[in-house]
Amino acid sequence: MIERNYDKIRLQIHPTRAEMGAAAAQDAAECIRTLLKTHDEINCIFAAAPSQNEFLAALLGQDIEWGRINAYHMDEYVGFALGHPKSFNHFLSESIFDKAPFRSVNLINGANDPDEEVKRYGALLDAAPTHITFMGIGENGHIAFNDPPVADFHDPVPIKKVRLDEVCRNQQVHDGCFASLDEVPRYALSVTVPRLAASEHIFCIVPAVSKHNATVAALNGPVSEACPASILRRTDNVRMYIDEACAGDLI
Repeated sequence: MIERNYDKIRLQIHPTRAEMGAAAAQDAAECIRTLLKTHDEINCIFAAAPSQNEFLAALLGQDIEWGRINAYHMDEYVGFALGHPKSFNHFLSESIFDKAPFRSVNLINGANDPDEEVKRYGALLDAAPTHITFMGIGENGHIAFNDPPVADFHDPVPIKKVRLDEVCRNQQVHDGCFASLDEVPRYALSVTVPRLAASEHIFCIVPAVSKHNATVAALNGPVSEACPASILRRTDNVRMYIDEACAGDLI
């Protein structure tokens, strides 16, 4: 394992995805236990993507008081209802939300009117300061669905409707979430960059060679909306975990 600092990001490079996920889960569980020493309950936002599989599986094996955690997620396709097989709420329910006894699980419903759902979920987020966010980085450098064309480091709202760019939509096909680009929705609801960055702690898990360029841009490029994940270098308490495939020539 290799450890480095990139501005405020504490980076760990692990040989494999499994080792990366296990290390992130162990550190996350320790962070949760520490927070619960001084809080009756905590609020956590989860990312939904195949990149999180190893981490989520390992997190379930940790000694955690799930009944003191309120769970949220960071994005959802417009038009996809609760339980839709291609929805992010379904992914997270199958991966972790239905497998651990959370105090509460708060899902974005993409089938609701987008303007009304933004108001509803935004109010939930405003009432629940986030203690930990678990996220990844997209092939275009996005965090949540804040793609470069719509990312705003000074967004005034906690969640908004966004149009997905073509790199992002193609990633959903590369990840095996959809069979073709035509199947991928064009719009989503996404928690905004400032709201994600407001988390007390962030664990960013980024495996695979397909994420190499975006990760290098986030760590070494300009801090700008052209690579939304670059904001993590200006954000407190960020830990990033990648595998050697993602790291490439960073090693």
